[in-house]
Amino acid sequence: MMTTTTEESAALQPYFDFDVPRNLTVTVGQTGFLHCRVERLGDKDVAWIRQRDLHILTTGASTYTSDQRFQVIRQENSVNWTLQIKYPQVRDSGVYECQINTEPKMSLSYRLNVIELRARILGPSDIFVKSGSEITMTCVIQQGPHELGTVFWYKGNTLIEPANQENDIVSSEHRRIIVETDWTDVLTSRLKIKRVVQSDTGNYTCVPTMAKSASVYAHVISGEHPAAMQHNAAATFSQSLLLQTLYILILFGQVQQILRLNFFRLKAYSNASVSGEVR
Repeated sequence: MMTTTTEESAALQPYFDFDVPRNLTVTVGQTGFLHCRVERLGDKDVAWIRQRDLHILTTGASTYTSDQRFQVIRQENSVNWTLQIKYPQVRDSGVYECQINTEPKMSLSYRLNVIELRARILGPSDIFVKSGSEITMTCVIQQGPHELGTVFWYKGNTLIEPANQENDIVSSEHRRIIVETDWTDVLTSRLKIKRVVQSDTGNYTCVPTMAKSASVYAHVISGEHPAAMQHNAAATFSQSLLLQTLYILILFGQVQQILRLNFFRLKAYSNASVSGEVR
């Protein structure tokens, strides 16, 4: 009878290929893939476990969760057991284990990081511009782990369609509006409106395809310089703060007067009581 030595048994065991990325970062909504490579699997099975609740997501080619966003992808006779996570959310971040049902079990940990990108429009949330001048709104999105796509601008609920550089027949209205988008370390989109008019007043929203939107309200004014209006707004705020401070001081002074009056009344009452006892 042939016997199998410990060394031979170990040589027949499945093993993981460690030469795969095990720290994955994706943005909300971007499909994520965790790649697990198992060599010499034999008659064993591969399972994916979510560590935070020890939930078995998949075993072999079967899915053991009602969350249909999770699925194992494997071609026939392939050593790759890839966990696919569709439409990931921030709550899906955490550690996932690729596990082989040997005795004892073998496992390899992977970390999934799901981040939520947000757009940001530079400057204050309310901007003021003089009628007839030009306004530029700059939207910035920090680059994520992948291409962020493009950016759309809306005024209220209406999509802003800027001039098409390739089209010679462009209305004067469209020539007033220009959108410039460029990709460097960040994704930057600039909405420029020339010769602004009163009807340009409104809420403007920067909507990236793979990030949260951001909004700003533009006020078109006439007969007054925007800087002056902002200065007046700051002055109004300062005056309001000063009035509040004075009110608190006056109130504090009144409280002091009441306390002082009560103190003298209590002292007079005490003296009267002592005088009565002496008699």
